[in-house]
Amino acid sequence: MQTSITSILDQYKHQQGALLPILHAIQQACGYVPPDSIAEIATALNLSRAEVHGVISFYHEFRDQPGGRHRVQVCCAEACQSRGSRALESHVQSTLDLAYGDTSADGKISLEKVFCLGNCACGPSVRIDDDVFARVDESRFDQLLSDLDAQGDVL
Repeated sequence: MQTSITSILDQYKHQQGALLPILHAIQQACGYVPPDSIAEIATALNLSRAEVHGVISFYHEFRDQPGGRHRVQVCCAEACQSRGSRALESHVQSTLDLAYGDTSADGKISLEKVFCLGNCACGPSVRIDDDVFARVDESRFDQLLSDLDAQGDVL
């Protein structure tokens, strides 16, 4: 992992506005931004550790610990709420037996609350990994989870 981080820093550190591309690349390579890499990132970019940590903690997209193999995100913005996302949220949490921000004990699923997936007219919306699904109700969510399970990777 350290080799990947060093390589990423070498690749991006001379670009203007490099912090976000570096954080995205590290998370892509490692699955999260390791807390012990913050000092190295800060040094490479001539920033304080507080500045780097501030960016990581501000953007919900960044993790500071490993997540599950699959990310399940439920949109909780007003547009999705008006179309039933609160009932969906309860169902998802109950079905997965996870609270927002948690990862299953087996490391397969992380559950996250998000506040817009850019699919407002078709809510409630859910993103699983990189795919956004529209008009998701309880039965549709169960089907999506079943589809993941059919891949032999979830349940």
